[in-house]
Amino acid sequence: MEGFEWKIVSSMKKVFPVREPSGEGVREKLTALRGETVSFQIAYRWSGSRREKMHPELCGKGKEMARIRKVCLVPCEYPLHPESDEDYLTREPGLYPDLLQEISGEGVNLIPGQWRSLWVDLEAQDSSAPGVYPVSVRMVRNGECMGTVDMSFEILNADLPPLPIPHTEWFHSDCLAEYYQVEVFSEEYWRITENFIRAAVKRKCNMILTPVFTPPLDTAVGGYRLPVQLTDVVFENGHWVFGFEKLRRWVEMCRRCGIVYYEISHLFTQWGAKCTPQIFGTKDGQYQRIFGWETDAGSPEYTEFLHSFLCALKKELKQLGILEHTFFHVSDEPGEAVLESYQKAVELVAEDLGDCQVIDALSEYAFYEKGLVRQPVCSLDHIQPFLEKRPEKLWGYYCTSQAVNVPNRFIVQPGYRTRILGTLLYRYQLDGFLHWGYNFYHSQFSTRSIDPYLCTDADGAFPSGDPFLVYPGRDGIPEESQRMMLMDEAMSDLCALKLLEQMAGKETAYRCLEVQEGEELNFEKYPRRISYLAGMREKVNDEIRKRTE
Repeated sequence: MEGFEWKIVSSMKKVFPVREPSGEGVREKLTALRGETVSFQIAYRWSGSRREKMHPELCGKGKEMARIRKVCLVPCEYPLHPESDEDYLTREPGLYPDLLQEISGEGVNLIPGQWRSLWVDLEAQDSSAPGVYPVSVRMVRNGECMGTVDMSFEILNADLPPLPIPHTEWFHSDCLAEYYQVEVFSEEYWRITENFIRAAVKRKCNMILTPVFTPPLDTAVGGYRLPVQLTDVVFENGHWVFGFEKLRRWVEMCRRCGIVYYEISHLFTQWGAKCTPQIFGTKDGQYQRIFGWETDAGSPEYTEFLHSFLCALKKELKQLGILEHTFFHVSDEPGEAVLESYQKAVELVAEDLGDCQVIDALSEYAFYEKGLVRQPVCSLDHIQPFLEKRPEKLWGYYCTSQAVNVPNRFIVQPGYRTRILGTLLYRYQLDGFLHWGYNFYHSQFSTRSIDPYLCTDADGAFPSGDPFLVYPGRDGIPEESQRMMLMDEAMSDLCALKLLEQMAGKETAYRCLEVQEGEELNFEKYPRRISYLAGMREKVNDEIRKRTE
């Protein structure tokens, strides 16, 4: 139709208003395993003289498995750090695609002269019969069809297996209570929290940061975050007494949502383990803050408290049947300058946690070499020494600092840079992945709350998109981002590669990862193109198809 143009583009493409997107990596048919979601986009441009409205309509045999959302622009005032590489889509602040929103009865805007896009999910249910399902999207304006997009959706006769490793995106329930203005531990708080956990699990986050005490993370020295402590603490007759009713409800909720692993909040403050988390309890007949920034990490009072607490907590976790799936933290991101204080903290809990799984995010190999961290969670830009002298268990993570060469998920990074993560996790057989921001709706150091629809960079501290993957939608229902879906695709790639390995061996799976001459596949050098990942996954699916027909 005159004035309207459209094209199919990959889910890994980010459609900017002023650029016609390429069709790199687009396939005529999308293929999925049962239980998997695959996605594509319809980019469109309206060249009329005024804004109009368009109503997308689903048709075809596979329409019941399809979902359409609009890709919305969000503000990126701080798109990237000055220290970065060339593999970014822009270096300028602006409005860029990220937020995925349901389409209301009013339809979607046709903005004159701008490229925008629709996001189409095709979800293969666990009960879906194998076969090819045609799906069409009719784009209607004023009752007239301006164009029809046809896509074939093939479902293979195999189930996408569960994620084979723990994957945690740090969950900040205090941010939810503050944004939605609900009281912590009210029924509304529990309802909203469950909505956000369920959304995380759907996109293959199978591990949850569990605030037995308010996590001492991203907090200014001397400052405090809203308490979300799950443990009741009482000091009476010279003894510490603990109540775990809230923790039991938390675990029950998480099980209901599908959480597999539990990550106990850190036992000492961030960046060096010098102080204690804020811990509230009843002492001398009054409810008060018992520990906090004013308490030295190695104080006799905290040492005694922590021993009593860990003994009681482990007993509770065992009764709940989750101790073997629980991971403990000492302190987040210790550097070489604080090695001594971190070592003291480790020694303080060594006896109580000797039979438990302990993980911490770090970058210095010396922490592992000295036996301070049994399961290091290494930043991807410092992981090479860990790969060369590999620990028995090795995790990976990235955050704001991993801005050069390695994968990440900032809004202005190409989609393939986010999705490549799953392939690399499989290639190097990492044992887990961690990120600090599923829903961090604070400024840096949690000095104030922010509106994530207006601020995507923690008040100019981190590249836009780093602090969160989901937006706080109406009625306590999270709205996903394009980056959330790319993370889901990355983890699906990992699951599919693992399935192929089980069917045909590692050699067959690794052959699917082969790159072109002159390319490499490691954490700093990998194919910088959509077509590599689209082609890799097509190879994996072809091999699985051969073995299931």
